[in-house]
Amino acid sequence: MEKLRNREHDFSSKLRQESTIRRLKEYIVWQRNLRKGRTDQSIPSFSPISVNLDLTSACNFACPYCVDSKVINRGQVLETETIEKTMDVLRSHGLLSVILIGGGEPTLHKDFGKIVRDAKKRKLQVGIVTNGSRMDRIEEVVEELEEKDWVRISIDAAREETFRDLHRPKTHEGLTRILEGAKRVKEKNLRVSTGYSFVIIWEGVEANGNRLRPNLEEISEAAALAKRYSFDYLSLKPCLVRPEDTQRESLLDKVDPIEERAIIEKIKQHLQRARDIADGKVKILESVNLQAMLSGKTQTIKEQPLTCHMQFFRTVVTPLGIFQCPAFRGVDAARIGDSSGYATEEKFRRSLEATAELIAGFNASVECKATGCFYHDTNWWLEGFINSGKDVEEIEKIEDENFFL
Repeated sequence: MEKLRNREHDFSSKLRQESTIRRLKEYIVWQRNLRKGRTDQSIPSFSPISVNLDLTSACNFACPYCVDSKVINRGQVLETETIEKTMDVLRSHGLLSVILIGGGEPTLHKDFGKIVRDAKKRKLQVGIVTNGSRMDRIEEVVEELEEKDWVRISIDAAREETFRDLHRPKTHEGLTRILEGAKRVKEKNLRVSTGYSFVIIWEGVEANGNRLRPNLEEISEAAALAKRYSFDYLSLKPCLVRPEDTQRESLLDKVDPIEERAIIEKIKQHLQRARDIADGKVKILESVNLQAMLSGKTQTIKEQPLTCHMQFFRTVVTPLGIFQCPAFRGVDAARIGDSSGYATEEKFRRSLEATAELIAGFNASVECKATGCFYHDTNWWLEGFINSGKDVEEIEKIEDENFFL
């Protein structure tokens, strides 16, 4: 049986793992029956494989390009009891991983450590996305984490002045201190994978009424810092913004094709320097939408099928409610239910029915037409297989390894 290796962004392979393939097959059969007019068919009673778990809306940074700026610091928090009940119900229906992320800084939740420990007690893979300001809180629980768990720090810079300009911390937090904290976390538990996250910003990017400081020239410097401070990988992705008129994440929206080619060429040059500096000691990861950009397929990755299939396999649980996708956090059109929508069996069933309605009624080809979707290839792969008529038993199984979607 094939093993999942070096496929961080190959989501169709993750769906074919031994622990997930049954729900993949049942989903395909359900979709086929719906398309044949079998409206009596209920959506398969599985939880998502993976959820983004937004612990709080509080954030101690004021990043001018934050795609979640509309939901930040609204005084909302997921109660610990709700989180525990949610994990219990979802785990009983097949949840395999949680990512503590987004809509705020997860380490600011008063019970952050308890929540991490509770997730590990439930045998879930755990990912933590943090701004790095409270690495001490991660240090306190890092020994609970295992191989395949990870901590990714949103740094987006390699120079102190760029870091402060892009993140605008409300404390005296600085780049060097965060990097030192990341190294301590790694030294305390070598099994945990640590990531240096870098959103690439080029000249002329505007977000939330702010012209952003470019950091493109710092990509190779970031690779050097990642190596010096014992990071396992440098994660690179293009800057996404949410225009006021759509409130949908977009990639290279309204950028002239000639300018786009120039941007791509510069990124390629700096990426190669980063690889040379990393010298195999730090993995250089390119996001799906960055790969599409670099191969000249920016427009292609924005062409989504009518149906977003991935919302069955991964959702976002936030203090504002449950949403179908990270790109639509806080957007009413993508709302599945309230924040406790997975906290009991009855609520789980209602949320599953709401998911079925969204799968049927949410037109991704229109709603996501400006989005460089992470799940673009997987959605199209699923769409193709559903329409192919092939027996689901022909889908090859892959050995379990990584359940983060």
